[in-house]
Amino acid sequence: MPYLLEIFYFLASLGFVIGLKMMGKPDSARKGNLVAGAGMALAVLGTLFFNSQGVYVIPNFGWIMAGIAVGTIIGFVMAKKVQMTKMPEMVSLFNGMGGLCAALISIIEWRHIAGSGEGVEVLHYLPILAGLIIGTISFIGSMVAWGKLNGSLKDILLPGQQLVNFVVLAAITAVSILLYQTGSDIYFYAILVLSGIYGLLFVFPIGGADMPVVISLLNSFTGMAAACGGFMYDNKVMLMGGILVGSAGTILTIVMCKAMNRSLKNVLLGNFGGGNTAQASTSASGGTVREVQATDVAIMMKYASKVIVVPGYGLAVAQAQHVCHELEEMLDAEGVDVKYAIHPVAGRMPGHMNVLLAESNVSYDKLVEMDDINSEFATTDVVLVVGANDVVNPAAKTDPASPIYGMPILDVENAKQVIVLKRSMKAGYAGIENELFFKDKTGMLFGDAKDSIQKLVNEMKVL
Repeated sequence: MPYLLEIFYFLASLGFVIGLKMMGKPDSARKGNLVAGAGMALAVLGTLFFNSQGVYVIPNFGWIMAGIAVGTIIGFVMAKKVQMTKMPEMVSLFNGMGGLCAALISIIEWRHIAGSGEGVEVLHYLPILAGLIIGTISFIGSMVAWGKLNGSLKDILLPGQQLVNFVVLAAITAVSILLYQTGSDIYFYAILVLSGIYGLLFVFPIGGADMPVVISLLNSFTGMAAACGGFMYDNKVMLMGGILVGSAGTILTIVMCKAMNRSLKNVLLGNFGGGNTAQASTSASGGTVREVQATDVAIMMKYASKVIVVPGYGLAVAQAQHVCHELEEMLDAEGVDVKYAIHPVAGRMPGHMNVLLAESNVSYDKLVEMDDINSEFATTDVVLVVGANDVVNPAAKTDPASPIYGMPILDVENAKQVIVLKRSMKAGYAGIENELFFKDKTGMLFGDAKDSIQKLVNEMKVL
């Protein structure tokens, strides 16, 4: 009986590890999420009903169960109702709640120590302080990211922004030392306020095109804050979960930075895509575009041997994934080889396009990552770009003055024909013109992506 809690925690940790591993592949990601969720359920059950002596019912059981019930209902309803275009916002919101929880744990633990009148050992003080600082930054930063993603907040870059950030970090460090020396509540809550200010300053200037990286980084912050709680309470499953989330978020952040050929420092300081103020590529200036009609595009694709679809955020906005899958199935029936080219930072969060297309039952083997599909564009008859912009912009390779210069892109310009579905000639998230649109081989099919693809489907039916 004394070992039951350890068994529950071991199984929970195993569920976290196996679930995270399964999430690395599209065809097993859904099951991986369920396995990790089962691990969390075991961790909660073990904490509620067992301790190191055996069977045990945790104090305030009724309040805890009420909180779980309320949270479950809210989470279930939000997850069911959220649109795919709003998924990044929900991820930011939920991640922020994790950071808030970590900060509240530190506040409660500090109040417990302050109320006891006893001193605090440095090994106990450090996780309390780290949980407070990191959790608060994660919460405030995630709320800012949520506001920027839904359009209610704009990029804000203060004069001397980096110096201001450094001063705030230095103040947090200095006040932390004073807190340890004096144990004064004033210093503790001063750290809380300063951390909140830093969370605002940390995310406000970061441009829209870098938001997927920021979301991933804030997610790793939340994991680290949770790990601090594990140290604080000597709770192994909390420590394991926090470390997994923190390390996975950090690795994902690094991978996305690599996909954009940028360092994390450059992301945090570069203001890529901020305010859409970047200048247009000079190679595109003064060019003309060739508008095409749905009938011409349908004929072009029907008699093609190979078609590659490049999905972007515009596909999600138009909710066009289902009709896009219908078009794909029609082309398959005609003997056309159809694949989807997935750029690592397409959309507004990691894996956004994969989840979007999987929702419409697109076969996983048709989703091909950038590194694997770039060599195939040269042998492709038609590329259909649906709502993507910056990830197919040749300026990343040809224009040293472009803010996206050096970012790996999908080499769609190597195909025989490129058809771009866009509402208008408005610039993408990085705020720059796309020289691809002005190339002779490129045709522009203007309109809502869902309506345009539906027209292609209708034309295919009568050909």
